[in-house]
Amino acid sequence: MNLEQQHKTPIVTALQAVHAQRIVPFDVPGHKHGKGNPELTRLLGEQCLRLDVNSMKPLDNLCHPVSVIREAEELAAEAFGAAAAYFMVNGTTSSVQAMILSVCKKGEKIILPRNVHRSVINALVLNGAVPVYINPQLNRRLGISLGMSLDDVRAAILANPEAKAILVNNPTYYGICSNLAAIARLAHDHGMLLLVDEAHGTHLSFGENLPLSAMAADADLAAVSMHKSGGSLTQSSLLLCGPRINADYVRQVINLTQTTSGSYLLLASLDLSRKTLALNGREIFARVTELARYAREEINQIGDYYAYGAELIDHDTVFDFDTTKLAVNTLEMGLAGIEVYSLLRDEYDIQIEFGDIGNILAYLSMGDRIQDLERLVSALSEIRRRFRRDRADMLDTEYINPQVVMSPQEAFYAPKRALALADCAGQVCSEFVMSYPPGIPILAPGEAITEEIIRTIVYSKAKGCQLTGTEDPDVTHINVIAR
Repeated sequence: MNLEQQHKTPIVTALQAVHAQRIVPFDVPGHKHGKGNPELTRLLGEQCLRLDVNSMKPLDNLCHPVSVIREAEELAAEAFGAAAAYFMVNGTTSSVQAMILSVCKKGEKIILPRNVHRSVINALVLNGAVPVYINPQLNRRLGISLGMSLDDVRAAILANPEAKAILVNNPTYYGICSNLAAIARLAHDHGMLLLVDEAHGTHLSFGENLPLSAMAADADLAAVSMHKSGGSLTQSSLLLCGPRINADYVRQVINLTQTTSGSYLLLASLDLSRKTLALNGREIFARVTELARYAREEINQIGDYYAYGAELIDHDTVFDFDTTKLAVNTLEMGLAGIEVYSLLRDEYDIQIEFGDIGNILAYLSMGDRIQDLERLVSALSEIRRRFRRDRADMLDTEYINPQVVMSPQEAFYAPKRALALADCAGQVCSEFVMSYPPGIPILAPGEAITEEIIRTIVYSKAKGCQLTGTEDPDVTHINVIAR
């Protein structure tokens, strides 16, 4: 990496130059540098509103970049070790969907774990590709899905040699990593591409003693959430390409769904964050890793909680572990993760990333401080003292291996009817049911609804999980295939 070049911020520099010109705006946005919406200007600040501009000659165009955006994307590609990079302003959802739409067409197969983010299955609804699911193995003690076993991937490839690609979550929300390099070799040996949902792994390209990043593992496409651990604004993301991919075609696919009105606030944040990561990422994530280590040790001394880490590594379904992740199992305390999540927020003014059936996740990154972690540890200790109860009758996992009846696209667009949740057993679901975050479906379109799944949904609602994906906002009814 050319560190001298990585000091550059082409988009930011161009924005500052336009700002200095004090141009009279007869274009959009209609707030006209904030003058047309004083209340919004007071909320966000004049500088923010003056930089919220539309594409113009000095600022390039996100749909067809030829100057400053193109240069910024080239710098990002170099920083991440990719052949090409694209700035994405529709979130990592759009990055994930562009990956899939770039390599699969209607009726073609893609191999993937079932514990994917809903954006993956949404892409299959859009383009009609057919999923070949590898059901992840589970850690029953923690109630979490693990990575992809190399043997399971090999078996799926041999059973589906016509598949176009393999998609891997790496790392998972909980820090679990698969053997990416070996999966990449397997895929390429069989004429398939490797796609990586690296939403929670931006930092892997820059930290030391962390799991292998997608590009370093020879992946072909990777979706990277810069706003999660990379420091950019919410909704900003990257899509990275390896050398086997036709980068110009990927740009065309991106332009099918990404806005033509790219936010320069988001683009500038990507530009600046890439610079920060390239120049200072190693020391930043060494500090984050140390903070996570400290927090794990302190939490594990409280009792009943289990903040897990690299001891889970088995070189198979947990090939590696992202030690920046602070995931904590709460089941031994008799509380679901979502209950601890709510107590932290409501009783202690601490906002963590999510709580599920058995775990909470505190997302650590460059902005965290030791005193904030001390406050979290203290709150968790007090929650144990005040709210601990017997763990009888608690579910240990919300993931259930699905029975796939038809493709997501076929089910989503099929004639449907709404049934009361209690009456849905034996039906085929035509929509999503999931807790968000993390956004991994309990049910996806085309999957059979079982009594076990109904019990899981009822339990999740009772514990306070935010269930989404259904037309019915209360999730008392589910859309099923009409018969």
